Amino acid sequence: MKIIKKFNSIILFIRFDFIWKIKDFFSEWLVNKRMTIYHENIKLQFEVPNRLTKYRALTFSEKEPFTLRWIEQFSDGQTFWDIGANIGLYSIYASKLKKLSTYAIEPSVFNLDLLAKNIILNNLEDSVSIIPVAINSTSGSSFLNMSSVERGGALSSFDHEIDQYGKNMVPSFKYATLGVSGNDLVNFFQIPQPDHIKIDVDGIEHIILLGLGDVIKNTKSILIEIDENNLHQLNQSELLLKEAGFILDRKDPINKNNKQFNQIWIRGR
Repeated sequence: MKIIKKFNSIILFIRFDFIWKIKDFFSEWLVNKRMTIYHENIKLQFEVPNRLTKYRALTFSEKEPFTLRWIEQFSDGQTFWDIGANIGLYSIYASKLKKLSTYAIEPSVFNLDLLAKNIILNNLEDSVSIIPVAINSTSGSSFLNMSSVERGGALSSFDHEIDQYGKNMVPSFKYATLGVSGNDLVNFFQIPQPDHIKIDVDGIEHIILLGLGDVIKNTKSILIEIDENNLHQLNQSELLLKEAGFILDRKDPINKNNKQFNQIWIRGR
């Protein structure tokens, strides 16, 4: 009887071991999936472990063409802050195209591993630096409220439970982390003053602008995502940018079914 029990235990172990090996094989296969794309003869490589990251890579040239054109106007030797870098699409393109110092600012732990892998995959360790904190109006600890934990996901809000439309958000996941104002990034952490800033943080762009007060006075251009249905975000952002000496150069639709735009502001005086 003991021999039979032992034999059954061995068989059960072999079955579980086989199942785990199969699971590990497919997990590794998925994690190591990569995609190579080309835009303007620039070769870009990305890790695409899920449908969302694959979609981001596949639609790179079509999703926000005016963002790419804006980046293409940068000059060699300039500094670029990518606030809300996600998995690094625009940080990587900018530093592949120009000789820039790029700072990819992204707080989500679910995106940071892919961001780091994509930087290394494109041989950009010397030109793209990761800033793994949230940018806020002031510096301090608070919660990063997330609508999704999917890698490549967006729609997170630091220190506020509001969504991209300015409405209340019920987070599906949150954790305490560090938020830093743009002013403190330069003055305390000695991150170089940016020439260009992209702000894409799904609803709290105006709050980030508050903490960039001194920084944007010396910035040449800013691309900011604005939902014109969110009047508070729209009005506050316009007020802060105009006070800093910017004029609206253009606005380009992101979603044709609503009033979401990428606004490009340039220094007017």
